[in-house]
Amino acid sequence: MNVALAAVPAKTTAQQASGSSFYAAMRLLPPAERAAMFAIYGFCRVVDDVADEPGPSPDERRAELNAWRADVAALYAGQPPERIAYLAEHVRRFGLKEDDFLTIIDGMEMDVDGPIIAPTHERLDLYCDRVASAVGRLSVRIFGMPEAPGITLAHHLGRALQLTNILRDLAEDAERGRLYLPREYLNAAGIAETDPKHALRHTRLPEVCERVADLAEQHFRAAQAAMRECPRRAMRPAAVMGAVYHAILTRLRRRGWRDPAQAVKLPTALKLWLALRHGLL
Repeated sequence: MNVALAAVPAKTTAQQASGSSFYAAMRLLPPAERAAMFAIYGFCRVVDDVADEPGPSPDERRAELNAWRADVAALYAGQPPERIAYLAEHVRRFGLKEDDFLTIIDGMEMDVDGPIIAPTHERLDLYCDRVASAVGRLSVRIFGMPEAPGITLAHHLGRALQLTNILRDLAEDAERGRLYLPREYLNAAGIAETDPKHALRHTRLPEVCERVADLAEQHFRAAQAAMRECPRRAMRPAAVMGAVYHAILTRLRRRGWRDPAQAVKLPTALKLWLALRHGLL
């Protein structure tokens, strides 16, 4: 696969993330933890590009993802290739798990295997675990959270964030031939369309989106309960991310689902207020 996928240094990664809710949350961390999180962010960006950048064939994408799996294995064997060596210090310092990196790659491969269209609820949950909660499991180790509530937090907050992303990006994903709304919800609303763009124009689409939003809300509540079991300082970045994404979900519901292409963004002042409220108090 002839695509530049070399790992980006922490400074460049921070610049890429600047202005995002991720960046606002990571600013709350001490330098070592912040560097580790930007390294994780860089890894995720790189393997996500393998799945999403235009050009390569599915076979070429799978081959590149397999190459990244081999690189992760080499990293944990103490012989990391140059493009992944930047993770070695963070793996040692924070006890990051090999399985979580591999799970993230598995999630990217789910998109490579063909556009995801109306997955079963079980498959959607697996996708959310791989592309979001696995990142959360790495993150809670860096944040220094206790094991049990940290893993519970990663499970629920990862799913809450990813479901919010799915609702926010309905139109963008449809342009790529993807529809992540669960098949069971679509069937219950009488939506049998397999073309994502047609499905988004169905008159009963709002019913489906509201059910997904309800599911995201359940995960947000469970994540908040897990945070209460963690030291306040350790959970500040997760609290900020949760607050920002919950605000996005609230605005999506207020906007409605008749025109999913209508962008929903949070004003910078609101992001700052949420960061202050959940990160500093």
